[in-house]
Amino acid sequence: MFVDYSTLPEDAKVWVYPSSRKFYPTEIEEIEQKVKTFVENWKADDENFKASYQFLHNRFIIFVADVSETTITNADIDASVSFILELQETYKVELLDKMNACFKQGEFVQYKELKDFKKLVKNKAVTGKTIIFDNLINNKEDLENFWEISIENSWYNRFL
Repeated sequence: MFVDYSTLPEDAKVWVYPSSRKFYPTEIEEIEQKVKTFVENWKADDENFKASYQFLHNRFIIFVADVSETTITNADIDASVSFILELQETYKVELLDKMNACFKQGEFVQYKELKDFKKLVKNKAVTGKTIIFDNLINNKEDLENFWEISIENSWYNRFL
């Protein structure tokens, strides 16, 4: 069942899908509608399942699901990945590569392959204070508190 994001508990499961590019203004409404429709129908036969999504910075699609009263099966995960693969194909973006670095430069979000990100660190184009998105987070509490953090406070600090 689709619910308002704010009603989900702090330990709700989170999946972050970073886009390799910012979505165009002409795409955003359509993508949000597709994501909402998917979440509304995801595990529709399970009345205990509560899920929502966030669409942030016109670049990140985030699924959030309360798994306290139900379980997420491999089939459920497969359904979500299939949906994400469809979005990738339709909009010609990469959404499943979580090992690329997403970080802020001013008000803009950058997406770089890890090898290019390492070069930026080496050349001091990004510093320990640069805000990075940790797309490997697992729950709503981490999304709200540890998703956008400085490089020096993230696992990316090994590249400093």
